[in-house]
Amino acid sequence: MIKRSVDFVFALLGLIILFPFFLVIGIWIKLDSTGPVFYLQERVGKNRKLFKLFKFRTMHTNADKLTAITVGARDPRITSLGYYLRKYKVDELPQLINVFNGTMSLVGPRPELEKFVKLYNAEQLNVITVKPGITDYASIEFRNENEMLEGKDDPIDFYIREIMPVKLKLNLRYIEDHSLWVDLKIILKTIF
Repeated sequence: MIKRSVDFVFALLGLIILFPFFLVIGIWIKLDSTGPVFYLQERVGKNRKLFKLFKFRTMHTNADKLTAITVGARDPRITSLGYYLRKYKVDELPQLINVFNGTMSLVGPRPELEKFVKLYNAEQLNVITVKPGITDYASIEFRNENEMLEGKDDPIDFYIREIMPVKLKLNLRYIEDHSLWVDLKIILKTIF
C-alpha cells in the first residue's frame, strides 16, 4: 500500500513537471518522422496480466514487426531523434503513465514480451508475482544491451541464452530483498 502511494505521488508529480518537456518531445517526434508520438507495446505484468507499455516512439512506424528486439545503437529502424531519445533513456519517461495508472511501479522487474515469458522456468516465473517497474538492477546492469546485441549472428538467441537468465537472476534478487530504501537506491543508481 505504501509502495503504491509513493508510486502514485511521484508519477503524478513527474507527469506534471515533465508535461512541457513531453510536449516539446512530442512535437519533435512528429517533425522527425511520420507516426504517433507514443509507442504502445504489449508486455506481461503482474500475475501474467497483459498491459500496454508507454514509450516515446523511436522507430519508424511498424518497424517492430521485423524483429522483437533492437540491435545496436544505430539499428536502421531507429529514427534520427529516436537515437538520442534511446541514448539518454528519454523514451522511457512516458512509463510514468503506467506507474500512475497502476500497471507498473517505479522500481520492479522490467516487464517482458510474452514470447520471452513463455520461456521462463518455474523459479523465473516468480518475477511476474510483483508489479513490473521502470527500473531495476537489470536496467542498470544492462543499460547498453543494444550494443551487446550488435553484430551477433542471432541476437534473439543471444538475448535468450546470455542476457535473459542474468536479468531474471537480478530480478529474483530484488523480489527476495526489496524495500522503499532499496527502491530509492535503485532510482538514484539509475539516474547517475
